[in-house]
Amino acid sequence: MKAVGIIPARWHATRLPGKPLAEIAGQPMIHHVYQRASQAASLARVVVATDDERILAAVRAFGGEAVLTSPDHRSGTDRVAEAAGSQAADVVVNIQGDEPLIDPHAIDSLVAPFESRPELSMTTLAVEIRTAEEIADPSVVKVVLDRQGYALYFSRYPIPYSRDEGRGMRDEDRASGPSSLIPHPSSLVPHPSSLIPRLKHIGLYAYRADFLQAFSRMEPTPLEQAEALEQLRVLENGERIFVVLTEHDAVSVDTPEDLARVRAMMERGHRPAGVVDG
Repeated sequence: MKAVGIIPARWHATRLPGKPLAEIAGQPMIHHVYQRASQAASLARVVVATDDERILAAVRAFGGEAVLTSPDHRSGTDRVAEAAGSQAADVVVNIQGDEPLIDPHAIDSLVAPFESRPELSMTTLAVEIRTAEEIADPSVVKVVLDRQGYALYFSRYPIPYSRDEGRGMRDEDRASGPSSLIPHPSSLVPHPSSLIPRLKHIGLYAYRADFLQAFSRMEPTPLEQAEALEQLRVLENGERIFVVLTEHDAVSVDTPEDLARVRAMMERGHRPAGVVDG
């Protein structure tokens, strides 16, 4: 089985334009992502898919492989699908271009299930949430699973809602009826005794190559648009996403504040176990 990693990278990010070339520890961010992804033992090659000549030139300058794609794609997934069309691969991994601290072992864990499970079309990652702040944060996507490890639903809302703990609403909200189902902060603290862990979705995906092309042709769906979560399109079309549990937690760069935080982490020598920067 041959797996390739494709890193979608566009110039016009709303909150941080040009972020693939933002400097971190003396290198553009896309170089860090490429370098770490290339250390994944499961990947035969890594390719950057971009809509911008500046990113293309930067990747080739550090010896990376890059292709120019259409500027009209609706999402990074569509950009990955275009680039994957020219790759002879069985599995394609969509590697976020704004995660310069990505752990190559996380990529390997994403690809591994395809080796022994021919029924899989798509995999992704999740990590257990340990703070109330993450549970309450709508930018942190939550996922709930069935007993076989497949995603039931992804949401920006704190799911699952634990009714039986009796801590999900304030007393005055409870008296107001179902229209006031707003979790009180006291209900958001993860409970060690709970049989249902709260899971944070990590936006790293792997696809069978043919399924990726099919997915890119699907029209946006109502739940996808309501939550602004592209992966819900898969579930709404009756397909399944297998979720691999990991200890790796994503550190994304979406804002200038995120960039400053990652720069500070890199200055302190932060790197996942087994990762070599060079």
